[in-house]
Amino acid sequence: MTEPNHARCVLRFRCPDQPGILARLTPLLAENGWDIREAAIYGDPDSATFFVRMELASGRARIADLPQHIAPAVAALGLDWEVHDITAPMPVLIAVSKFNHCLVDLLHKVEIGALPIRIVGVVSNHEQERGRVAWHSIPYHHLPVDRADKAAQERRFLEIIAESGAELTVLARYMQILSDDFAGRLAGRCINIHHSFLPSFKGAKPYHQAKARGVKLIGATAHYVTADLDEGPIIEQDVRRVSHAMTAEEMVAIGREVEASVLARAVRWHAEHRILGNGNQTVVLN
Repeated sequence: MTEPNHARCVLRFRCPDQPGILARLTPLLAENGWDIREAAIYGDPDSATFFVRMELASGRARIADLPQHIAPAVAALGLDWEVHDITAPMPVLIAVSKFNHCLVDLLHKVEIGALPIRIVGVVSNHEQERGRVAWHSIPYHHLPVDRADKAAQERRFLEIIAESGAELTVLARYMQILSDDFAGRLAGRCINIHHSFLPSFKGAKPYHQAKARGVKLIGATAHYVTADLDEGPIIEQDVRRVSHAMTAEEMVAIGREVEASVLARAVRWHAEHRILGNGNQTVVLN
């Protein structure tokens, strides 16, 4: 009877593309008691970079010892690597304003076990979602925005992220423009969602603007937050076809469904450590 696997982790890395990368690494893992349970790779011809994600398990090795186990390959291949324990869900903080469809979808998916995350708090510049969040026994932080001192609100936001232990912040239709400093502090740790009409239809009622222009496709984009709020590295996108016969309100409903599903996939992939940066792009190793 085999000993049960106790240690479970994700090893992911990028390195200059060259022959024999896995041939050099995998024997080191096997010799030290690591079993590869899942693996995905991608070699990018444009950047000449090799990307790898492995799920590892072991009944006798410790995650703390993994850096020592792979050290020869790190030195020889120039690995830029990370290891993540996946035995516990990732702590996530959600920010929301008045549109709650993405928040509700994330709460539901966590409740039914469809997302490997633990929601450690919800931040909002409005009060309206307090009751819903409290029903889930999740802390709710009301942070109204003072236009004369928006920096103070962002400082408190950052404090809440640190105090909650959140490893990811999700802007689930949080309708505030973030400062460059705020976005920079959360680089690679903050995901935003927006509709597909940018930059064509900005401001209020974008779906009504789209209806007036006869748009036939609507969709959503989830991406990492950068100083250019809606232009960070894209994680996931999706679209739905619409017709001239649909009302603007029907298009809004479809758009909200797409936004929620795209955001949930992006959050899941981040929590599963499937996303690696590749310049201004992302590599999602599914």
